[in-house]
Amino acid sequence: MDTFLAAPWQMWATMGIIGVTIIFYVLDRFPLELVSAGAIIALLFLFLISPFEDNGVDVLSTETLLSGFASPALFSILSLLIIGQGMFQSGALEHPTEYLLRAFDKRPIFVIFSVFIFIMVVSAFLNNTPVVVMFIPIMAALAQQSKTAVARYMMPLSYLSILGGMTTIIGSSTNMLAAESYRATTGSEIGFFELTPMGLILAGTGIIYMATVGRWLMPIRENPNQKIANEREGKHFIAQIEISRGHPLIGKGPVAGLFVDLPDITVRMVQRREKAILPPFDDFAFRTSDVVIVAATRSALTGLLKSNPDILEGLMAETSIADEEDGSVQRSTQLTMVEAIVAPGSRLIGRSIAQVSFHAQTDCVILGIERRSRMIRTQMNTIRLEAGDVLLILGDINDIRGLRADRDILLLEYSMQGLPDPRNARIAAFIFTAVVVLAATGLAPISVASIGGATAMVAFGCLNVRQAARAIDRRIYLLIGASLAMGVALDRTGGAALIGDALAASAGQFGPGVLASAFFIICAALTNVLSNNATAVLFTPIAVSAAQQLGMNEHILVLSVIFGSNCSFATPIAYQTNLLVMTPGHYRFKDFMIVGGPLIILLWLVFSAVAPFYFDLN
Repeated sequence: MDTFLAAPWQMWATMGIIGVTIIFYVLDRFPLELVSAGAIIALLFLFLISPFEDNGVDVLSTETLLSGFASPALFSILSLLIIGQGMFQSGALEHPTEYLLRAFDKRPIFVIFSVFIFIMVVSAFLNNTPVVVMFIPIMAALAQQSKTAVARYMMPLSYLSILGGMTTIIGSSTNMLAAESYRATTGSEIGFFELTPMGLILAGTGIIYMATVGRWLMPIRENPNQKIANEREGKHFIAQIEISRGHPLIGKGPVAGLFVDLPDITVRMVQRREKAILPPFDDFAFRTSDVVIVAATRSALTGLLKSNPDILEGLMAETSIADEEDGSVQRSTQLTMVEAIVAPGSRLIGRSIAQVSFHAQTDCVILGIERRSRMIRTQMNTIRLEAGDVLLILGDINDIRGLRADRDILLLEYSMQGLPDPRNARIAAFIFTAVVVLAATGLAPISVASIGGATAMVAFGCLNVRQAARAIDRRIYLLIGASLAMGVALDRTGGAALIGDALAASAGQFGPGVLASAFFIICAALTNVLSNNATAVLFTPIAVSAAQQLGMNEHILVLSVIFGSNCSFATPIAYQTNLLVMTPGHYRFKDFMIVGGPLIILLWLVFSAVAPFYFDLN
């Protein structure tokens, strides 16, 4: 009691600010950015009005509280977001994703189970942050393929990567920092696989929970535009392919009535000079100067552009971007596809595409037309537009945005989609592999490797500066900055140490098993407020001291600290992989509390039941 009374009032004020911040996070009534900024401002004013000094030195200055915004961990996360966006924009994950989707159609449960097990295994030996970055677009594609809410896959992706990281000493930075603190305190080492047996028990428990109760608690919150996009996915557009000299379709014909080079695309007519060739196409092969009229869904046309862009090279050649710095024109490395409706009263009504001169006016091209009233078998350029026609438009992102001011068409913003240039896929894959190898082998810190990788993604054209900037989520930036500020304030004022010492004194009288259980749950609770690294480093010497006072093996309490510090499930700020999946999963702060909170309690109960037998504490 005397210790509590002697504690500085700034410590209690800090705890109050942290508590109020967590409440506002959970209530979700205000934007996360505003709550995070409010927490930082409250701490800044608190220690500006009443500086907190140690031996005459201000240990919680403005620079110290704001140092989190220059944290290597923060820049690692932001850089990895850019790298992940570069992987997506370049289409580097197209082939493995397509392989998984093909297998998913045949054995969906087996594929999902295999992917999650693979994620856990890889996370045991590599930093799990790049692993999650790599699998976010893959899991999103699997969710779309199975017509399942993407939220069903994103949170398990993060949680299982964390559980996998518990199983080896290099599985996470938390494990390595705790092992280093333990070595510096006692000179003892923790073996590479010393965490594995108990880690596998906890990981197995987590898998069962996420497949049963966790799945039931998981929020189903889709992108608000996803339903509209899905409804339009089956609509067919009329498109036109012109066979020029050297075209890849020259000499190609149907096999069993289907054109294998045009997957999921229906050829409605081929205009060969004055002759119109209609189905069935018997003894037929494409020739130079043929004009091919096809019907295809947007996804089919998108797939054709990704897999074999040379087939639509005539349209691709018309798209260009102007460099904003010097005005030079160069081939676009990032095309954008969007749908637009011909507005009532539009000047386009009654005019053909050729008469409209759409490309000359907008620098975009009309890739296809959708008209619900009837089947069209005529050259697309001769079709006279009607009110309500849906145009599939292709162009550079800046030119597409310029169409917003066009009164003749209504741009469907939700349908805007970037198309990767497949030629950049190998470059992006090489950059990502290099980042993982450098970080995993210790040749470079993950912060250095990730920043270098993000820079290389932009330098080699896998994405431009604007795309890289859009990949950075301001919520993540402010959440991390605020959490680090709260953590350092709680640490420097002695709040974390006071909690740990009080726990050790009160739980130790009930025996080693209860003490190990207590350290697990207190670390699990604090790691969701502080960073997991800070929790592990802070509590490792406390665990050593408590074990020495009780006369028990120090190893046991240190391992309890490590396992508890890895239970970063209850808040998005608890671990960077939670932050990474927050936006693509459309999660809110309280979603992690609802799903992750019970998981922490379950892991604590399992650890408390198994630890006395595993560590022979009876």
